Amino acid sequence: MFEFFLKGGILMWPILLCSVIAITIILERFYYLRKSETDISNFLLGLKNFVNEKKLTQAELEKRIALMGSQQVREWEKNLRGLATIANVAPLLGLLGTVFGMIRAFMKIQQLGGQVDASVLSGGIWEALLTTAAGLTVAIPVLIAYHYFEGKVDNYSSQLKNSVGEYLESLSGEESGI
Repeated sequence: MFEFFLKGGILMWPILLCSVIAITIILERFYYLRKSETDISNFLLGLKNFVNEKKLTQAELEKRIALMGSQQVREWEKNLRGLATIANVAPLLGLLGTVFGMIRAFMKIQQLGGQVDASVLSGGIWEALLTTAAGLTVAIPVLIAYHYFEGKVDNYSSQLKNSVGEYLESLSGEESGI
């Protein structure tokens, strides 16, 4: 396996770095978002305590809630842009490695004066394609993870909006004496 890595050329190193960074982000997001399943109830509890401590007008309250909600959503979305970037860059690095490999293969053909058998040509090509395979191997699971986490964040955001909306309705109902 390491032999294939080395034969892929210099661009295998940035692809490896992309995979290490992606794995780190994926593990961190799994942990954080799993913990966040209970954070929505904690958010509402904190919101209720905040409202009870401070007497705010409805407009001030809605502004504060919007600010707190957007901060929470930003926490959920943290590092997702990095995953999207890796999912886009890894195959491009692989393609660039393939282009470099093909250039080397054609330079070899030129050095041999055009008298090349199929084994020389195919050897250069398969080495060149290693970086494309590596880039895609990194990008595909990272893209899947990105969309999984994006769906989780959308789901949590909807739950948060619905819960806060219900809470605000209950507050306005209490104020109007309903």
